[in-house]
Amino acid sequence: LGTSAWYAPGVAAAQMVEAIVKDQKRIFPCCAWLQGQYGLKDIYLGSPVKLGKKGIEKIIELKLNADEMALVNASAKAVREVMDVLDKMNAAK
Repeated sequence: LGTSAWYAPGVAAAQMVEAIVKDQKRIFPCCAWLQGQYGLKDIYLGSPVKLGKKGIEKIIELKLNADEMALVNASAKAVREVMDVLDKMNAAK
């Protein structure tokens, strides 16, 4: 298409696979299943994680100030709203 927008996501995916295959324990921003981190539960949300041979080996919980935490909660709310719409549509079935 005359652009290189495909390159960066492809390289990122390759680096993530390499970190898992080679058990590198590297840190990446990923969508992770939160179970209490940032006060959120039962939601996939972007967070820094450590990737190794077991996949996500650790979700890294950053210390956030009140404004940053408000932004995280706003993101979680938006994700939950979309999931509610999809649930009502029976899209997962």
